[in-house]
Amino acid sequence: MGTSNPSDEFKRDAVHQITVRGYPVREVSQRLGVSTHSLCKWLKLFAEPSPKPGVDHEAENRRLKRELARVTEERDILKKATAYFARESQ
Repeated sequence: MGTSNPSDEFKRDAVHQITVRGYPVREVSQRLGVSTHSLCKWLKLFAEPSPKPGVDHEAENRRLKRELARVTEERDILKKATAYFARESQ
């Protein structure tokens, strides 16, 4: 049984289907008839490293504090409602 040696263009197209189009590795490997191991190796070779966006910690902290305040307020309202309805049912 002979082994095929796909061209670099074929490998790049396969990687493109995974990275840009968002297809799962397993699906692409089945469709193209190559092993998932080979696709993973091709990903390391041909995938362009995505620039990691800088995380704005200050903005994230502000967002999380707002969300915490909202959730805390909702919890307090539910506690009061529970106490109110518990008294009403007695």
